Amino acid sequence: MVALPLLALLALLADAFAAPRGCGPAGARSAGGLAVLLMAALCGFGLLLTLTGAPFVAAAGVAILTGTLSLISNIKRRVLGEPLVFSDFALLGAVFQHPQFYLSALRPWQVVVLAGGLGGLGVTLVLLSNAAVAPRLAGAGLMLGAGAALALALARLVRAGFAEVPDPEADVARLGLVPCLLAHWRAWRASPDPPPCTAAPITGESRQLVVIVQCESFTDPVDLFGDPALALPGLERARALAWQAGRLAVSGFGAYTMRTEYGVLFGLPEERLGMRRFDPFLTAVREASWALPNRLDHGAWDRWFVHPHDMRFYGRNRIMPASGFRALVGEDSFPPPAPGEGRYVTDAAMTDRILALAQDGARAGLIYAVTIENHGPWPAEQGEEAHLIAPYLRLLAHSDAMLTRLLDELPRLGRPVTLCFFGDHRPSIPGASEPGAERHTPYVLLRFAADGTPLAGSNEAPELAPAALHHAILDAIRLGEAEG
Repeated sequence: MVALPLLALLALLADAFAAPRGCGPAGARSAGGLAVLLMAALCGFGLLLTLTGAPFVAAAGVAILTGTLSLISNIKRRVLGEPLVFSDFALLGAVFQHPQFYLSALRPWQVVVLAGGLGGLGVTLVLLSNAAVAPRLAGAGLMLGAGAALALALARLVRAGFAEVPDPEADVARLGLVPCLLAHWRAWRASPDPPPCTAAPITGESRQLVVIVQCESFTDPVDLFGDPALALPGLERARALAWQAGRLAVSGFGAYTMRTEYGVLFGLPEERLGMRRFDPFLTAVREASWALPNRLDHGAWDRWFVHPHDMRFYGRNRIMPASGFRALVGEDSFPPPAPGEGRYVTDAAMTDRILALAQDGARAGLIYAVTIENHGPWPAEQGEEAHLIAPYLRLLAHSDAMLTRLLDELPRLGRPVTLCFFGDHRPSIPGASEPGAERHTPYVLLRFAADGTPLAGSNEAPELAPAALHHAILDAIRLGEAEG
């Protein structure tokens, strides 16, 4: 069948387009990666041949789909510093529900190419399909045979231990994009759940309040842009008062809020998660005993999760109740932004809601708040290049004002308070803030006595992973109980 050599050639060319390029001679991928790619291409070819009965249409369809994946991966790598990973496919529904989060990363010509290519593929499949039975039967047989061979090839890769330390950049270079996606998915499927947490719950006899704010795209602009004049007064004040403060070593850039959120809430380090690290929310319900609210005595603590957005995004509507939050305060609890306030609920409105919840001091309380006002994209303003960052800095000042107001008002509540404030990831701003070796964001962890006195800590500024920040928060809570 002439279509098969054409299929192999087109699949190899489409995969070679994916960055980073192969490590072998002339950019070749490994033999194991090539075997998986060809088996996957044959499997896809068999499926399309079964549907269309047209061999050349099936070969072209596989090539277009493979090339589309390579193009999307290259765009993502340029914007976010990471190639496409298998868990990204779990977000396909979100692309249609919230397209502003994703399509803004594409240039106009890329939108045209993707839409035109996929639309053209659909039209071609319909127009060039035929009713012949023999090619369809051959396609079904080829799909089953190639699928079995693909399963064996993937199992062999996983057994070889290539993914013991997941690294999409290195794995794409070695295996190719499609083989990397499939092999990572296969290893993820085989990953075991951790044993349940058996630690005794923390009592709430002190009636302490714990407020944790995961602030959208919050960074230290002095670190980010190298200009001391951009220092944030609220952040500087918080650092001076902090029980502990430093850099938060987040793994994502410009996105992947859930990686940071999971680390702070669940406290399981990425090294322990294996393949689950790419989107830990996919399996978080099965690890719920480790979540911070479930580490607290439910009979003594009120537990709120506050996020002014669709709670179905990332499955928070399922994960947060399983994690021990008693109440979810979502977008329907906030008025829509007023004209001139932007697209999202403001940090000021979030602060109002946090402080309103904090007034209930009859029991110990945990408030975990996830802001959204400073979510990209940030439209460039007219004028000099420096104005590219002006919209981001304006909203960053709103986040800093939120921190300042919490510093002012939480210590006045007449109860012990722990406040943690951190950025989920750096912003992705073309030409101003782009992927690189540095990805950290700031965190501050403050403790106040019942009379409002700031409690001193070690005066160290350690760099922590989000999971380590989880344990620092637990330490602060335990101290709050011990000190009464």
